Amino acid sequence: MADEFVFGWHAIEAVLKQEPGRLQRVWIQTGREDRRVQQITSVLDELGVAWEVVHRRELDARVAGVHQGVVAQVGVSREWDEVDLLSSLSAGGKPPFLLVLDGVTDPHNLGACLRTADAVGIQAVIVPKDKSASLNATVRKVACGAAETVPLVRVTNLARFLRSLKEEGVWLIGTAGEAGATLYQADFTGPVALVMGAEGKGMRRLTREHCDLLISIPMQGQVDSLNVSVATGVCLYEALRQRLA
Repeated sequence: MADEFVFGWHAIEAVLKQEPGRLQRVWIQTGREDRRVQQITSVLDELGVAWEVVHRRELDARVAGVHQGVVAQVGVSREWDEVDLLSSLSAGGKPPFLLVLDGVTDPHNLGACLRTADAVGIQAVIVPKDKSASLNATVRKVACGAAETVPLVRVTNLARFLRSLKEEGVWLIGTAGEAGATLYQADFTGPVALVMGAEGKGMRRLTREHCDLLISIPMQGQVDSLNVSVATGVCLYEALRQRLA
């Protein structure tokens, strides 16, 4: 598999912490001589990873996005598959806490969802193979390191995999604007997977039919919906509140 690029300090620090063996080479923008740069270059020297100080235009040419003055070339990490996740659920000692994203195609939304998933302790994020943003440099940058800590599981047939989760005793709670029950009426304390739909269209029909409960987020203003990453954050923190209690 071809190498890829990671950019932004948080994303690169996460690779250093979680999977340092993936690092191939690092480029740092000229003029940066602060303590953060010194710490990272010291670690890179210990690992034997080549690094180079370059002009900003060279970084701009390598990646599209706000690179913050640092870009790394890394080997592609292995994503989890269905077997990996089901095996971890069987071996785990605590109730599953999962996030399903049915067709989130915007890399900024996927990155933001991964970041929140890490913050609340989600064990894995599940997406369909064919209708989801790829785990690219933009996703990793927005995720601020969460792409290296939260497994992203791509499944060939999402409806079939949801059935597998139900067979493992996982309760599926989906979000829909027209749902009669609200977020605050749902029970997130046991083995649960929160199912979020795509930007604009929401969940697909088969995904919706596999949910055990549909909930809505109370809306008091004039707009009738939230951005998917914002809605995910609202739901996950209510779930965390319940699970901590």
